[in-house]
Amino acid sequence: MDAIFIQILNGLDKGAAYALIALGLTLAFGTLGIVNFAHGALFMLGAFCAVSMQKLLTISNKVRDTSITFFEAYKEVPYLELWWGDFGTTIIEWSVPISILMAIPVMILVGIAMERGLIRHFYKRTHAEQILVTFGLAIVIQEVVKHFFGANPMPQEIPGFVSGSAPVGTFFGLSDALVYPWWRLIYFLFAASIIGGVFMFLQYTTYGMVVRAGMADRDTVGLLGINIQRRFTIVFALAAVVAGLAGVMYTPILPPDYHMGMEFLVLSFVVVVVGGMGSLPGAVAAGFLLGILESFSSMNEIKSLLPGIDQIIIYLIAVVIILVRPRGLMGRKGVMES
Repeated sequence: MDAIFIQILNGLDKGAAYALIALGLTLAFGTLGIVNFAHGALFMLGAFCAVSMQKLLTISNKVRDTSITFFEAYKEVPYLELWWGDFGTTIIEWSVPISILMAIPVMILVGIAMERGLIRHFYKRTHAEQILVTFGLAIVIQEVVKHFFGANPMPQEIPGFVSGSAPVGTFFGLSDALVYPWWRLIYFLFAASIIGGVFMFLQYTTYGMVVRAGMADRDTVGLLGINIQRRFTIVFALAAVVAGLAGVMYTPILPPDYHMGMEFLVLSFVVVVVGGMGSLPGAVAAGFLLGILESFSSMNEIKSLLPGIDQIIIYLIAVVIILVRPRGLMGRKGVMES
């Protein structure tokens, strides 16, 4: 039972990342009709916002190392520690959560620039052309990040009081020895709050209602005198923010490198297809479903029976679902069927 429970938690953790990226992909497709293969690069850019914030907070100065008395030695000490002591050290430990403050405006600007500078010129092009141009953009962004940050993974620090493991077994009435990393639980709760916030924005605000109406019938909403294009630009920026925040908070789990966006993009696009193109609830449900299935398939008991199943389970499930339900779990009629 303990092993099953841990795999469920692992699946929710993976599924949260898949669902967040797939949610952004679906927002872009549902509003603009764009198949955005650069969305994984936005996830990666969010991760490197955390890297950049850590670098800013740890800008250092050489000071005399008083612990060495035999000869004159110097060490690098961050300015924050020199100025504010232990409080400065605490700020550096909180670099990942603090980087959210950087990621939000950066991702808004990147999203608006992408939509106005490139994406809007491909609204009426074929999906194949959209995929080619956005995939090319993703490669460009990837190489720019590689140039400035290098090719090696860059581990990120998390606050000390959540660096350990939570006694989930005690909380759920299972074995007292059953523990799970605090940060993974925080990531799941963070993802759930972002997903809930997006759905509430679209469902209960006037702005969101107009956007949903535009998703269903853009021409009619435009005839009512509403500048639906401007709203769609903002929604594209929102999708970029969702991907960026997913990347920021995932950095302590997976040290960011320049190609992490491509790895998550392929899996998340499979999630979108399984959930149903254009379906936001479908993207979220499929993200968590496939995350849990991938987690269970990685158990040694399963891999001993079906070697390599953990590498193909997502694609295998996708094939089965598409054969049974060609539009995906919650796909709408007419989406990508022309």
